[in-house]
Amino acid sequence: MGLPEDRERFREVGEARREDLAEFIRHGNLGGSGPDRVRIPIKIVDLPTFEYDQREAGGVGQGEDGQPQPGQPVEPEPGDDDESGEPGEEGDEHEYYEMDPEEFARELDEELGLDLEPKGKRVVEEVEGDFTDTARAGPKGTLDVDEFFKRGLKRHLATDFDESYVREGLFVAGADADDVFAWARDRNVPVSHAWVADAAAEVEAERGEPVEAAARWESFDQLDAELDRKPVSHRIRKNGIDSVPFRSEDERFRHPEIIEKRERNVVVVNVRDASGSMRETKRELVERVFTPMDWYLTGKYDSAEFRYVVHDAEAWEVDREEFFGIQSGGGTRISSAYELVEEILEEYPFSEWNRYVFAAGDSENSGDDTKQGVIPRMRSIDANLHAYVETQPGGTAPNARHADEVERTLGDADNVAVARVSGPDDVTDAIYEVLSTEDGRE
Repeated sequence: MGLPEDRERFREVGEARREDLAEFIRHGNLGGSGPDRVRIPIKIVDLPTFEYDQREAGGVGQGEDGQPQPGQPVEPEPGDDDESGEPGEEGDEHEYYEMDPEEFARELDEELGLDLEPKGKRVVEEVEGDFTDTARAGPKGTLDVDEFFKRGLKRHLATDFDESYVREGLFVAGADADDVFAWARDRNVPVSHAWVADAAAEVEAERGEPVEAAARWESFDQLDAELDRKPVSHRIRKNGIDSVPFRSEDERFRHPEIIEKRERNVVVVNVRDASGSMRETKRELVERVFTPMDWYLTGKYDSAEFRYVVHDAEAWEVDREEFFGIQSGGGTRISSAYELVEEILEEYPFSEWNRYVFAAGDSENSGDDTKQGVIPRMRSIDANLHAYVETQPGGTAPNARHADEVERTLGDADNVAVARVSGPDDVTDAIYEVLSTEDGRE
């Protein structure tokens, strides 16, 4: 491996390689990033360089005429000493790698094995495409001549038959027009009774005797055995087609295809328990789960809106800055948050918006509120995904029953996920559990 390749390898390992993304999500400083820029630490390595061997460089002392004598100290040139000069104010531009949410989403897909395919919902534009659609009416100038001809030809082929073959049936002993018609239809010959009657009249006029007397075949079986029926395709290849009968119902007029451009948009309602039991460690775990998911969905969708709801016994809406830090001293009634979520989502029809409802807390809830208040609303609120993340450091507490009840009742639903986080090491598993459960229905 040559020096250029070696340098490139070190550069890839060092500056160009971000710190392990999962490690950053679990333990890194998420607060150093913004909604649109994710700032991730990178690992620095020294690149290999050539240096001269000082042992072969000769002495450094200087003689007469300005050259120092042996043992005389050499004054450093200004700027040569790392400690000289004023302290620098510029940060090291290589300490962090910044990525936009789109790149973050791609990296997280690769890191966790996610495969979320956003659906386009809201129609933002209708455009005319190629003239590939047809209708029964339209301006004469848009008549689809090829389709018009095909339909007429198809009818002609469907009604064409070997007339000489059917006419021979009139020469079967004792057969009249009704018998010939029945015989022809049994053999899938598309002949009408009127045509057979007209042909019988012509035979009688030519022979001057009833058609029953003009016997040439003892039976229809003898006729079929001795006379070959010529398929329509063979006769057309040999003789061609004199004319194709067209009808007005064969007309088709070309129209441009109407293409709907749909925006892949999403609204995410983040819900957090702000009651007195949600101490700092629990709130930090909520932030470590919710913040990367917000970045991820921002990167996946064309347009993303985020709403933030906190609750104790009552619920209220806050901005993102307040969401992860606010705490109250009240009790807990989780259904109050879902009542507010339902009101918020009235602004975002499910037919036009992808909708996610992410809730988190320590699983403590009052009385039968989970069964009687939360679960019915989770069922009634249409969403791509309902998720509840239990943040309970050190394991489940005795009163932490909400996640278990949701999982027991709605665990089989395609759009409900329950995850548990007892420490930072569980964060990426929780994110995968939530984002890999999204309902794929349209």
